[in-house]
Amino acid sequence: MQLRYNYRAYPDAAQRHALARAFGCARVVWNDCLRDRREAHAAGLPYVTSAELSRLRITQAKRTGERAWLADVSAVVLQQSLRDLDAAYRNFFDSLTGKRRGRKAGPPRYKSKKDTRQSIRLNTNAFSLQENGTVYVAKVGHLKVTWSRRLPAAPTSLTVTRDSCGRYFLSFVVDTAPDILPDVETEAGIDLGLSAFAVLSDGRKIVSLRFLRRAEKKLKRLQRELSRTQKGSKNRAKARSRVARQHARVADRRRDFHHQASTQIIRDNQAVYVEDLAVSGLARTRLAKSVHDAGWSAFVGMLEYKAVKHGRTFARVGRAFPSSQVCSACGFRDGPKPLHVRQWTCSKCGTVHDRDHNAARNVLFEGRRIVAAGRAETPNACGAPVRRAPVPAQRGEAGSPRKGRTAQAGIPGLQAREHVKFVPLRPFLRV
Repeated sequence: MQLRYNYRAYPDAAQRHALARAFGCARVVWNDCLRDRREAHAAGLPYVTSAELSRLRITQAKRTGERAWLADVSAVVLQQSLRDLDAAYRNFFDSLTGKRRGRKAGPPRYKSKKDTRQSIRLNTNAFSLQENGTVYVAKVGHLKVTWSRRLPAAPTSLTVTRDSCGRYFLSFVVDTAPDILPDVETEAGIDLGLSAFAVLSDGRKIVSLRFLRRAEKKLKRLQRELSRTQKGSKNRAKARSRVARQHARVADRRRDFHHQASTQIIRDNQAVYVEDLAVSGLARTRLAKSVHDAGWSAFVGMLEYKAVKHGRTFARVGRAFPSSQVCSACGFRDGPKPLHVRQWTCSKCGTVHDRDHNAARNVLFEGRRIVAAGRAETPNACGAPVRRAPVPAQRGEAGSPRKGRTAQAGIPGLQAREHVKFVPLRPFLRV
């Protein structure tokens, strides 16, 4: 399976200038190739092949005065930008024909230098890990990196990213074998919510830390300062950077919380079942800010790939399953209940239920039934099948082995360091 390992990089001034030049050249190649294909489509001409675009927009463009500066960056950066465009078109066509599951993918769009995220991709011909712990990037130099953990194997590709607040990250894609954990007897059904982030079928609750709500006061002040600055001024750029840094802190805290909670759940349970919520629909209601602050989709995605990595069972229960209406003790369906009803009594057996705990138990029972029956989909209220999403590894990237040279697993300079230990989620769990 393929996994992505992300590390913070600290380029110096000259390296930041070289990376900005690489970001711009990759963006220009993308836009030029996209423009050629759009114009050919509008004129009714055949689809422009990648080989023709590579010859016209990379090889020949370097010999012209208008695009001579493309030769200042590595050719791998330009070729990978064209391959990314091909992948975007492939996803768009597969989405139109139904080969690609999930949300519909739109056609590729033009990139702008004002985009909040700038990135380039490299294969193993354009980067290497050095013995002193730095990473050499072609025509950029040796980048200083903070290694938080060792790589389990030699990387096949590298993505260099600059985010909205000016931070640089190196993302390595590694082919590695699954890390199977010892079998345990417990299983868990999970009910996601807002008052409590998640309620497990055994009664434990993971509290909702509401990262955005807690940072809202400072964000409001920074937004007011930004709105008072003049457009195009240096003070406005500084204020925008301060707002972006605060949003990045919120996102980092939420991501760290998701990783800790998902890892703890996967380690403690042999099988994990979760309800497939319509997050995009809930994000259009009056609860939109709280739904986005919870980050359910990212959390479920972490559960999904970590289950594959550690040999656990993972299943989604269809969103039409009435988990809040069915009594988990006797199975009687007691009808829908408004959100303000947090506790109710079954009219048939008299059992008093906590709404979230009862829903988590029903998700557990339904997940067990789906896995036992070997069904890949469950019917919704109208009788139509609702497909469960596949359980893929992390998104793959194109990579090539280094010819004539053997790559060593791990990170030079960190061979004596141990893996980062996992910190249990005791402060977040309530029984």
